[in-house]
Formats: sequence, structure tokens, C-alpha cells
Amino acid sequence: MEKRPEIGFASYDRLFPNQDTMPVGGFGNLIALPLQHSARRVGNSVFLDQDVQPYEDQWAYLSTLPRMSAQAVANFVAAAEASGQVLAVRMPVDDENADEPWKMSPSRRPKTKSEAMAIPDSVKVTVADQIYIDRTGLPSAMIAQLVRVAAFQNPEFYRAQAMRLPTFGKPRVVSCAELHPRHIALPRGCFDEAVEVLSEHGAKAELDDQRSEGAPLPDTVRFLGELRPQQQRAFDALAAHDTGVLAATTAFGKTVVASALIGHRARNTLVLVHRRELLDQWVERLKTFLQIDPKQIGTIGGDGGNRQA
Repeated sequence: MEKRPEIGFASYDRLFPNQDTMPVGGFGNLIALPLQHSARRVGNSVFLDQDVQPYEDQWAYLSTLPRMSAQAVANFVAAAEASGQVLAVRMPVDDENADEPWKMSPSRRPKTKSEAMAIPDSVKVTVADQIYIDRTGLPSAMIAQLVRVAAFQNPEFYRAQAMRLPTFGKPRVVSCAELHPRHIALPRGCFDEAVEVLSEHGAKAELDDQRSEGAPLPDTVRFLGELRPQQQRAFDALAAHDTGVLAATTAFGKTVVASALIGHRARNTLVLVHRRELLDQWVERLKTFLQIDPKQIGTIGGDGGNRQA
């Protein structure tokens, strides 16, 4: 993938033989081992030297190769997983009952080795519905690193694998990146990490902000509530950034914090919810915590609802 990022992460769970079920009376997917007679007779399944030529005495060469113990293999794999060198994407949360939790892999993006590569001094980054990174002049290895910023290992895959359930239809890696002819598209939440990757290799992000600024709210709209200390800390943290996620327990007052942010930003705001009850709740909370004309709060639901400018 470092050479051909277009391949995508779907190939990472293509381990062969790869079969969850086996047909009656069949052997399933079989792959010839090295030196298999029929394959060797047509020039396949043999060991090659540095010049890509078959060794004259295959068995003599095989006898010179050292064998690894099962423990050595296990240690090698464990070290590679801990350093993020297997897939180089975020790991799922390990078993909470792990015997040594201090050795569990971090869920954040693993640090990759900064390899020297020729890239432009500046790279255009357009922020719109996603962030679009101009891939013109970027080497394949750099494109692959940027794609990995928006990828993580699928916990559903590992959950099914641990329970010996079929993993068909469950990708090992979930990638939210898109490759366009001239651009790499990443979710907007990946902006800081993407810029960091470019900076690590000496490229400066040339920002082009194409986001909609929205429409200003009337000057009379303001927040009427009073934030508790923990809500104030959340408000201050969110107000300092363009994007963010507030994850809090039930009854924390997330709607109150959001209302305070709406009053602070003073811009028309889109609120998306997945249930009618939540929609009605949001409308009532906005009427309570914002000094606003109720007619300015529009709703669109499955029944059509109403819509105000």
C-alpha cells in the first residue's frame, strides 16, 4: 500500500486460505507450499536469489535458513503490534480484562517512522464538507500515510474473530478516506493530524477555507442560562476550536452547553437528531435557554415539519 495507496484497506483481511465455510466434499481454498511438485514443474513455488533466479539446489538453500521458535514468533508479532507496525492504524480497545493493561496498544494514531521523501514545500489543503489535500506531486508513501490518518481497526471484526464467528462482511480496517483523481478527502476532524503529517515531512499546509459561514443571528439572541463549573470548562474548550466533540454522561447538560455555544457564535445552527422525541426536546431547550423568537426555530422531520428562514 505504500507504493499503491489506491489498493485500499480492504486487502488487509485477505489472508489465505481465507474461508469461513467449506463446501461439502471439498477441501476449500488451498495454496501450494514451496517446492510443491506440480507448481515447481512450471517454474513456480521456488526460492529465488537476489537476482530473482531460482537457486540451483533448492533443498540445500532451504537447509541454510534458521528456524524460529514459536515463542520467538509470538514475541516478534507482539512487538510489532505494540509499535503499530502491523497496520499502522488505530488499534481497537483491547480486552478490558487484559492481564497487563499497561502494555496495551494506544488507540491513537501510531507514530510512523519519518522517512525521507521528496514532497512539495507547500501542499494546498481545502476545507469544505471534508478536507481535500492536493495530491499533486505527493509520493505514494505520503498519500498512504495521509489515508491512514482516517483509518482505524474495526472492533466488530475482532469481536467476531475472538468469538470464532464468521467475519464475512466485517472489514478488518475501517477507512473514512476517499481518493479522488487530484485530491485525498479526509473527515474534517482529521485536519490537525493531517497537517502534522505534512509538517513532519517538511511541507507547509496552504489553507483554502471553503466552509459556509452561515447567516448571523439577530443581535437580540443571547444565552439566558448559567453554566455550572464543569459545563463552563466544556464550553471554554469547545469555543476555542472550530470543531470538537462533547462526550459526557446523561444529565450533564450537553444541550445547555450547545445553547451557550449557539449564543456565543451567533450563527444559524443545524442540529441533527435521530428521534422525534429528541427533536422536540431540543426545540423546548432552545426556547428555554436562548432569548429567541420561537418562529426562528425551524424543524424538518419525517412528517415534513416546518421550516423557517
